[in-house]
Amino acid sequence: MNTNQSANTTTMAVKIVHENQGKNQNVLGDNQTIKLSSNDTNGKFTIVENYNAPGTGIPMHVHENEDELFRILEGEMEFDTQGKISVLTAGDMILLPRQIPHAFRVVGNKNARAMVTVFPSGIEEMFEQLAQLPAGPPDFEKVQNICNSFGISFL
Repeated sequence: MNTNQSANTTTMAVKIVHENQGKNQNVLGDNQTIKLSSNDTNGKFTIVENYNAPGTGIPMHVHENEDELFRILEGEMEFDTQGKISVLTAGDMILLPRQIPHAFRVVGNKNARAMVTVFPSGIEEMFEQLAQLPAGPPDFEKVQNICNSFGISFL
């Protein structure tokens, strides 16, 4: 690496995140743990672990700014992408590029756990704002306003 490259490269610190560590929150029924955030990765990516019951999901939406990579660790999740329904099980992965509409939900008869990597980071700020909304049926207008401010829209 030449001198100019090293001067422009920000290094990340080594960070170990144990199984029971991270920021736990409930985002409109989506139980998640932020494992690595923008602060940990210099804004390069965010890693979120989801653990949800059957029926939990996110309706059709599109990200303008982020690519998502889901790796299913337990259970089954159904993904709707471009009119195609795919059921993924433990060990399966799906890449959801930005600007591709998609929806997902937990299916089957047991909880699903997935590790979600989002490139670039920053989406955790949206999740934190959504987690602060009052319990009960969500105010969809507030949800839309928060999501839209992060470049995510529902279809």
